[in-house]
Amino acid sequence: MNRYRRTAVYGLVAIVSVAGLAACGANSSDDSGDGGKTIALLLPETKTTRYESFDKPLFEAKVKELCSDCKVNYLNADQDASKQQQQAESAITDGASVLVLDPVDGKAATGIVKSAQSSDVPVVAYDRFIEGADYYISFDNERVGEMQGEALVKATGDTGDILMLNGSPTDPNAAQFKKGAHSVIDKSGLNVLAEYDNPDWSPDNAQKFTSSQLNNIDPSQLAGVYAANDGQAGGVFAALKAAGVTDFPPITGQDAELAAIQRILAGQQYMTVYKPIKTEADQAAQLAVDLVNGDKPSDTTDFEGVPSYILEPISVTKDNVKDTVVKDKFYSVDDICTTEYADACQSAGLQ
Repeated sequence: MNRYRRTAVYGLVAIVSVAGLAACGANSSDDSGDGGKTIALLLPETKTTRYESFDKPLFEAKVKELCSDCKVNYLNADQDASKQQQQAESAITDGASVLVLDPVDGKAATGIVKSAQSSDVPVVAYDRFIEGADYYISFDNERVGEMQGEALVKATGDTGDILMLNGSPTDPNAAQFKKGAHSVIDKSGLNVLAEYDNPDWSPDNAQKFTSSQLNNIDPSQLAGVYAANDGQAGGVFAALKAAGVTDFPPITGQDAELAAIQRILAGQQYMTVYKPIKTEADQAAQLAVDLVNGDKPSDTTDFEGVPSYILEPISVTKDNVKDTVVKDKFYSVDDICTTEYADACQSAGLQ
């Protein structure tokens, strides 16, 4: 099913607090270094909560742990591919020795890769694949889509009409999620009424699309919704709630956002896909520090011609919240079980 070796991810995931998170779209750096070892971390956007809340601080903390004379130049493109191109060029001009790049647009980012490599600056494609990058770190993205499709088939009893909301066409991961989901759904008894490729993963767009579809169908007849990530799942939930739905059909998701975990416990979302971000951020930091120090790893696998680390995602439903995101300390019980969700938490055995 998959063309490459999967690396299983287990163990505790400790969230490391880092003071002074940068404002959205702003630059920041770890100024603990006193030398010229600069690593540029370029992330794509801020609408998805993981980047500012997890990827950035975890990456910075790991670099600081591994390399006392390294500093991180952090830049966020705010979903603007042109802005990301300019940020990358500035980072190279400012002396970055390595770019760790999560692209807004995977195809457009090949230009960044070529520019960096012409300056002898290696590029680590982070979370999203970039053709020609020196290294790639991500999760098994087709498997993510398969897990979402499998969960939806199970939750619906393999029958009925569904909606599909995919990710951005410019995000190379979105195509892999979509492929994995279709590999399951197309062989099932589910009928896709309408399908939408969301230009920027926008929850607002997801809500508008779902609301427009509910004008044409009876919401009570909707068997389920495939949402490629938790942000869109939130938009779907909002549209259904506005339409007067109280008994929510199964909705999929991804990223294990806090709001999604709470919706899952409350019966408002069926599942999410948890990708232990600390493992990914730590691996990227280790690789970046190795490259800054002139070391090349030998433990990679091949993905489309690029030396890669491919990590294994985890499906989360109400039944295993306690054994996944809570056990790994991704969220605490106090984080999840606010007053609004106290009863749902108690029912799930979290309190």
